[in-house]
This record gives sequence, C-alpha cells and structure tokens, in this order.
Amino acid sequence: MPETAPLATALRRAGDWSGAADRVTLDYEARFLRRKRLVADGGLVFVVDLPETVSLEDGDALLLEDGRLVEVAAAPEPLVAVHGEGLARLAWHIGNRHTPCEIAGDRLVIRHDHVLEAMLEGLGARLERFDGPFRPEGGAYGHGRTLGHDHGHSHGHSHGHSHGHPTQAAAQRAHLSAADFGGGDGGD
Repeated sequence: MPETAPLATALRRAGDWSGAADRVTLDYEARFLRRKRLVADGGLVFVVDLPETVSLEDGDALLLEDGRLVEVAAAPEPLVAVHGEGLARLAWHIGNRHTPCEIAGDRLVIRHDHVLEAMLEGLGARLERFDGPFRPEGGAYGHGRTLGHDHGHSHGHSHGHSHGHPTQAAAQRAHLSAADFGGGDGGD
C-alpha cells in the first residue's frame, strides 16, 4: 500500500519558527492556497490542508502533523522594476488596476505584464526587467492579497451592481483537481 503524504495543517509566519526539514519554492500565484499537494525541493511530498486560504510569504513555514516544518521560499519570476519621476502617481495607476505591487523607496516592482508595462512607459516610467522573488504589499489589513474590488470586508454601502467575481470557494474549486490531492475529490 502506498504511503500517505503527511498533512501540513498549520502555518508559522517568518520569524516565529526555526529548524526546517525541507523547503518548498513557490511563485506568487502558488503561494496563495488552502489545499494542495506539493513537492518540496528535497523531494518530500506533502499535502497542505489549512483551515482557510492564506497568502504564504517568503520565510513562512508549513507545520506538518508529525511536527516537521517545511520552509516557504519565493521562487524567482519575471518582474519589472518601475522607476521615474512621480512614483506616487505611477503607484496610483498600478493600484487602480488592483495589481499586486512591491513598494521600495526608489522603485515599484510588479510582475511582468506587457499591457501594464506599455501604460507605465506611456506615463513616463523607466522600466527594468529582471527575475527575482515577488514580495508585494499584503494590503491594508495585514497578510493577504488585494483581490479585486471585494477585499473580504464590507464598505457599508452597495455599488448598485455586480462585478461578477467568483466566490473564493468557487475559485479554489476551479483550480483544484483530484490529482492535487493524490486522488481526493478536491472539494472543501
């Protein structure tokens, strides 16, 4: 009978743990998860089964049921550093498109996106393309992501229209398959 993959059922934030048994390197999109089968860099196969969807950050660790920790590393991916006069104005245009953005004192960093790059160049930005780990701002409410117009809290008013965004659970189901769980149903 095949061995069952250990479960990662808890998260330890960067700085709140030590002594990883292995490391899993994930890009920005893959670091947003709740349930998924992963293979660590050293070959350890495990299944993440967290109580809620989380945004994993570089340096966090997943706690396996047997007590081992698997460090989370941000994988290098195609990025663009945005430089120029009026950096605050450029940041506004990026934010207005609900685009994740890493903010440094002298530059903004976004993932490669030819449409945004053309817009930013049209606004006078200088762009520098490079590969590196993407670590955008987590949003106004701590760890997490900016997820379009609905950020998981009420503004206390209605916009009078629907944005047609799928629910978080529906989005998870759309991205999961039985293969993600070694034959499980992938549902909540």
